[in-house]
Amino acid sequence: MEKKPDRARQFLPFNSLRGYYDLVRKQEIIKTPKKILADEEADILSNKLNMLKRGMLVKIKYYKEYGYTYIEGMIANIDLVYHKITIVSQIIDFNDIIDIESEEINKLDLSKDF
Repeated sequence: MEKKPDRARQFLPFNSLRGYYDLVRKQEIIKTPKKILADEEADILSNKLNMLKRGMLVKIKYYKEYGYTYIEGMIANIDLVYHKITIVSQIIDFNDIIDIESEEINKLDLSKDF
């Protein structure tokens, strides 16, 4: 008895340009340069980072790959050694953070110190 070839295989789609469309999409992205904070802004952000605690709900604006984006969620971990914060499952470097919002932080006016 002769084995029949798998006929369904011959009808599978063939993509001869694998990866090409992903490359084209990356070229279309407009890159936003990373902003360098002024001294006052950096001090305010540093004070906000020092006030953060595990379990707090926050909204963080940070730099990711090509531009700035927001993440909102609960702080899962704060790593002071490697300067990283984990929001849900997203790990963010302190140097990429440009703004932090939280009800607990907003209750205090941090700009009064300056």
